[in-house]
Amino acid sequence: MNAMHARNSVLLLFVVLFGLACLSQSALASRPKRPGAPTSATKARQLLVPDLSPPLRTQPLQAPAALPDRLRGIIRRVALPAGDRRVALTFDLCERSVHVTGYDAALVDALRRGNARATFFAGGKWMRSHPEATLSLMADGRFELGNHAWTHANMAVIAEPRRTEQVLWTNAQAELLREELDRRRAGAGQPAFGPRPLWLFRLPYGRGNAETTAFLNNLGLAVIQWDVVGEGGSGSASARALAIAEAIRPGSLVLLHANQVPRDTAAVLRALLPLLRQRGYATATVGELLAAGSPETVGDGYFSIPDDNRIYDRMFQDEGTGGRARPAGSAGSGRKPGR
Repeated sequence: MNAMHARNSVLLLFVVLFGLACLSQSALASRPKRPGAPTSATKARQLLVPDLSPPLRTQPLQAPAALPDRLRGIIRRVALPAGDRRVALTFDLCERSVHVTGYDAALVDALRRGNARATFFAGGKWMRSHPEATLSLMADGRFELGNHAWTHANMAVIAEPRRTEQVLWTNAQAELLREELDRRRAGAGQPAFGPRPLWLFRLPYGRGNAETTAFLNNLGLAVIQWDVVGEGGSGSASARALAIAEAIRPGSLVLLHANQVPRDTAAVLRALLPLLRQRGYATATVGELLAAGSPETVGDGYFSIPDDNRIYDRMFQDEGTGGRARPAGSAGSGRKPGR
């Protein structure tokens, strides 16, 4: 009973910290910029005015292939053949409509130094805010990109046609950047990568249901959840890395972020990679795991236990894409989230 209480306390702490991190991004984005203040893409949260316009192309020219039946549903982990001890490290790159978030270059450098493979789930607006970082990720053969919605909309509550926009605008933005990458490669005398439509989707806030999943699957997108939450907890970066390593099993999908939420994720990763090697694990992209094993699915998205993320349904305005929701009836409350 004490172990269960401790586990639930840690889970509650993670959910609160995750929400506070999202809220702090909005608060920082609203502050006036100090003269001479740094605005590098490596900052955790940039003090920039968000661009609320759609992408230059709102429909991708190429859609993903039809999704096989075995990849339908919300995929929480992958059952691998005996002896295959690969895991997928996944990193979200979130950006809601009210702010511009950062890019954890130190984390990406740690992955490269460790020759680790990884999957990044990028918001469409984030990719537009960080074109050079996105191009760098796209050009690295160890990395794979997935769709994380245009402005981090809560897919369990957002209505049409905005739900479709959240998905298609993101794929279109990725397509535009890949075309730019191929133009640069051609200018340098290198072969083009060619079209690579995003076909993996990470649910913002982890929120989804059967109807949402069917919608995404019908667009050719596999919905990728996780079975190991790599954030939250307490203690040093090394202690938290050890907790992740102990929770992992072959075929695990690990949830992390690559925009310095928390700020010391790069330190956690630097401690984690050697631990994985010591325990006989290798890293793979999500796509590589799906090709090798059998997905294990659930009917609804959640962090660690069912319904633990429903708090987000009313935490942010504008169906999950906006700022902190004010209590109903308060001045300036605007549209209620989830409507």
